[in-house]
Amino acid sequence: MAIQVAYIRSLFPILHQEVNGKPLVYLDNAATTQKPRAVLDALTRYYEKDNSNIHRGAHTLADRATKQYEESRETVQKFIGAREAAEIIFTRGTTESINLVAKSFGPKFVQKGDEILISTLEHHSNIVPWQMLCESQGAVLKVIPITDAGELIVEEFEKLLSPKTKLVSIVHASNALGTINPVKKIIAAAHAVGAKVLLDGAQSASHLDVDVQDLDCDFLAFSAHKLYGPTGLGVLYGKRALLEEMPPFLGGGEMIREVTFDKTTYNEIPFKFEAGTPSIAEVIGFKSALDFILSVEKATIHAHEQELLTLATELLQEIKGVSLVGTAKEKIAVASFTIQSMHPFDVGQLLDAKGIAVRTGHHCTQPLMHRLGLEGTVRASFAVYNTVEEVETFVHSVAQIARLKNK
Repeated sequence: MAIQVAYIRSLFPILHQEVNGKPLVYLDNAATTQKPRAVLDALTRYYEKDNSNIHRGAHTLADRATKQYEESRETVQKFIGAREAAEIIFTRGTTESINLVAKSFGPKFVQKGDEILISTLEHHSNIVPWQMLCESQGAVLKVIPITDAGELIVEEFEKLLSPKTKLVSIVHASNALGTINPVKKIIAAAHAVGAKVLLDGAQSASHLDVDVQDLDCDFLAFSAHKLYGPTGLGVLYGKRALLEEMPPFLGGGEMIREVTFDKTTYNEIPFKFEAGTPSIAEVIGFKSALDFILSVEKATIHAHEQELLTLATELLQEIKGVSLVGTAKEKIAVASFTIQSMHPFDVGQLLDAKGIAVRTGHHCTQPLMHRLGLEGTVRASFAVYNTVEEVETFVHSVAQIARLKNK
């Protein structure tokens, strides 16, 4: 199905503005995507019509809010192919989802001398929680190496696996380079030695067709705001059997069944992991974001983004002084690059002066940048509402900046 970009752009109010006197070209989608009108309307409608705390309410507003909240959970379940809605836990973001597993699964299943595997491609949010767990448990953190192109060396991963491996926590698609990891193969190999697998799906959930039952991952973490949804909201998927064995992450209201001063009985999943008042409006708004994606269709979005990535890659390669960073064969729509003798931040500032929004720096992947011998990169990342004309404007601006520097 051909994508109707002009129509899609009409659904996003923020895109229709000027920045520094130029039409906004928003290419920072790996950091956060913009929100369609339907999401904005859902947030407003909740606060204007249905604002109430959810669950246990005895009045109409509470019933309406609860129904919408749980409908969102069911939509997420279907979106990622989970077996049941109870396997969907709402958090504050990918970071909290990963920390939940580290703080709950970790102490129960990871002991002294056990090993956790991550990769060189990881975001800090998928490094630091495991370092903290290994320090507290006396476990060992091991790192899967990559090639210069930014691809995992699968043979080295297989060598690292052993009966000591209790968890493999791996990014599905790199936020810094766009590399898509062969996660189905990784999951199967990890399961063969008895290890569990967490996928960091912060980037993949918005670009790829993610089916947790087909992949057979044990956990999946992702954020709403990278899926055209509100900020401050994340999802943790976990297999029921594991979630039921794991202790609560936080204590308080909602996560309990009965409390006395002698003993507390915990609630069933997913409520066991959702202590306190959640981000109700954001959860309700997230359903509208997922409905938007499903209306356009994932395959159509992916094909459009890949067309933009291919064009940007081809044009950037032609510019003298520009070096692409991350040239994996399988990538999501992320183009990372440097300009010779220029700091990435300076490039970003010059592009911003032309109304072009990109991300610069280490992208919360300092170990990856160290492996590549870089301080950082300029990252352009594409979404469903970006156009061929925007890519051409962006590349033309990069070429102007490179020529100025290399005269």
